Amino acid sequence: MSNFKSIIFADLYRYNKMHTWAQLFLTVLRKQEFRYVFVFRLYQAKVFRFLSWIWLKVITNRTQIYIGWKTKIDSGLVIIHGGCIAVNNEAVIGKNCTIYHGVTIGMEFRGKRCGNPVIGNQVWVGANAAIVGNVRVGDDVLIAPGAFVNFDVPSHSVVIGNPGKIIQKENATLGYVTNIN
Repeated sequence: MSNFKSIIFADLYRYNKMHTWAQLFLTVLRKQEFRYVFVFRLYQAKVFRFLSWIWLKVITNRTQIYIGWKTKIDSGLVIIHGGCIAVNNEAVIGKNCTIYHGVTIGMEFRGKRCGNPVIGNQVWVGANAAIVGNVRVGDDVLIAPGAFVNFDVPSHSVVIGNPGKIIQKENATLGYVTNIN
């Protein structure tokens, strides 16, 4: 339970720069994207498993956010402007990642990229971006809105366009990935 608490409070800190029980309660009530993350964490931690499963289904229908229940997501996840977000069951997402609306993190079913993405720490994924296939996205990576990523991305990079183009940049997510505990 303490691991669950530390993860959920890291998520909360990314939203509010606070991590108190009162702030947790208020944020669950006020922010639907955080509510989804909170219930997703409850379900994965097997806390009130059946109730959290039902609540997750209801929130998924309302927010159009779907993250596969087996997806491995480290602490500090932030979803901004939820809606039409799809994350595959086998994807792995690192610490302090930010995901905007319209994002797809999905599986490639054939070819040399058959598999699921592994996303590093401090990654910012802009609106309507897609990360597909057995690709590795390094740490401190900014994936611009509308970018299509089906290739490995080294750390400290910016990916723009469709097809994606990599631009090396130190502190690529500076000012984008905020409120890191």
